[in-house]
Amino acid sequence: MLQDYEINNYTFKSNRRTGKLVLIVEFILVLFLIQSALMLFTGKVEQEESFRFRILAHSNTSDDQQLKLAIQQEIEPLINNAISQSASKAEIVDNLDAIEDIIIHIAKTIADGQEVTLERKAALFPPKRSGLFITPQAPYDAYILTIGSGRGDNWWCSLFPRVCFPDKEVETVKEAEEEKVTFFVWEWIKSWFA
Repeated sequence: MLQDYEINNYTFKSNRRTGKLVLIVEFILVLFLIQSALMLFTGKVEQEESFRFRILAHSNTSDDQQLKLAIQQEIEPLINNAISQSASKAEIVDNLDAIEDIIIHIAKTIADGQEVTLERKAALFPPKRSGLFITPQAPYDAYILTIGSGRGDNWWCSLFPRVCFPDKEVETVKEAEEEKVTFFVWEWIKSWFA
């Protein structure tokens, strides 16, 4: 026969102070994890190395936006050619300086009488997400093509490092290197029945 004995359940006696302390520590840990994740996925490109091209439309009317897009489509091959022949930011700047008059002439021809200016200066750019990386909002060295008053929406891209115009050679190599994906377990099962 079993002896009767008393079973005691130990309960953790928590006071309100310990509960609040645990909540505060958990909150701080969550904030730390969020900050760590943001730092991990922020772009590592130095602001001094980054270089951009920007086109500012006269206004947000559909005609002015279409004009901006027409200018962008006409000068994009020139910019692409200038940066494809360059390996560094200094070479890109030299090549763009060489075609600056051509870009202004094309833009003035398409703008049909509106004032067009092209200048190189530090300009504030908004944050941008590219894949998993976030480029922070900061002033970046840029060529700015302004149509009219330049108060409309803008088009911009990063020239160095190459974001808008990636190397075509790299793309073709990636396409050529693609392999057929096979699953070991599935191939093993298929071999039983073949």
